[in-house]
Amino acid sequence: MLARLDTFLSPAAASALLDTLLREVAWESPAIRVYGRDHVIPRAQCWMGDPEASYRYSGSQLVPTPWHPTVAELATRVQQALAHAGLPTTEFNSVLLNRYQDGQQRMGWHSDDEPELGPDPVVAAVSLGAERPLRFRERHRDSGQRAFNVWLPHGSLLLMGPGAQSRWQHALTPRAIPGPRVSLTFRRVCG
Repeated sequence: MLARLDTFLSPAAASALLDTLLREVAWESPAIRVYGRDHVIPRAQCWMGDPEASYRYSGSQLVPTPWHPTVAELATRVQQALAHAGLPTTEFNSVLLNRYQDGQQRMGWHSDDEPELGPDPVVAAVSLGAERPLRFRERHRDSGQRAFNVWLPHGSLLLMGPGAQSRWQHALTPRAIPGPRVSLTFRRVCG
């Protein structure tokens, strides 16, 4: 299930949040292991959340930094917006923030299906800054369905609900789009 709320944040609120995050988050670009080789990720990130919300992907163990007050408030607003729209939600205990300096920084094909996220995770993504498409494709590409884009405007909220991670992979591919972009992907790490 995919659902997008285009007007989750007003343009002014989204711009203020983007400015705060660009200035106040401790961004880093760690190396991850892909096909047995270490690569510095082509973006900056910050793993944030409750102290017990450690997360492992691509050979890296992410230990959360404490919640930034503005991000903690946003997590609550995301849960409320999803519930108000009648969409699946969960009590998010963590968020992965990704900062893309421009359209050339990217994220490769993947599903958010690590064991720590449980059997059918709910992931909610808030997009700030430059509008870019999140590309989706079937995990089992023998279905004949073509890949498709979901454009993520400034201030929008995308829900990847039950079944999304088991059915699709997603990627943020390079585009000739100027300007920074920040995405916040809220999730629940299970103990």
